[in-house]
Amino acid sequence: MSLTMIDTIRITKLDHVVVRAQDLDKLVSFYCDVLGCSFEHSSKVVEGLVHLRAGTSFIDIMQAEDGYEPLTGGRGNMDHLCIQVEPFSQEEMTDYLNRHGAGPGEFGRRFGADGDGISVYIRDPEGNEVELKAGPEPV
Repeated sequence: MSLTMIDTIRITKLDHVVVRAQDLDKLVSFYCDVLGCSFEHSSKVVEGLVHLRAGTSFIDIMQAEDGYEPLTGGRGNMDHLCIQVEPFSQEEMTDYLNRHGAGPGEFGRRFGADGDGISVYIRDPEGNEVELKAGPEPV
């Protein structure tokens, strides 16, 4: 009997990202009310962990432990999270984000998992950078 060795792994999608929160309710509200995630469930294993549905992936929001401070310089607790969104009109996106107090940065053509597309960076209420990206441009 021989064991089969794995030569390589193949990533098929982003499964989830975990973001620590100083204010769990406020961060859950931002990701649901502004970015359109939906509540999936609260963990029965880890107190203060909420799973939000983001398309086929999860954004998990976890209550930070006492004494937790996000990274210095307003950078939050991760580099950034990229979420593909649609529809994506720069004018409408700017208006929408401004109405929700999430003023956008500069729009630009950037590379992502599905190829090039227009995207913009914003910050969530705890300083985490979130990239909102259009789908791939037609060839």
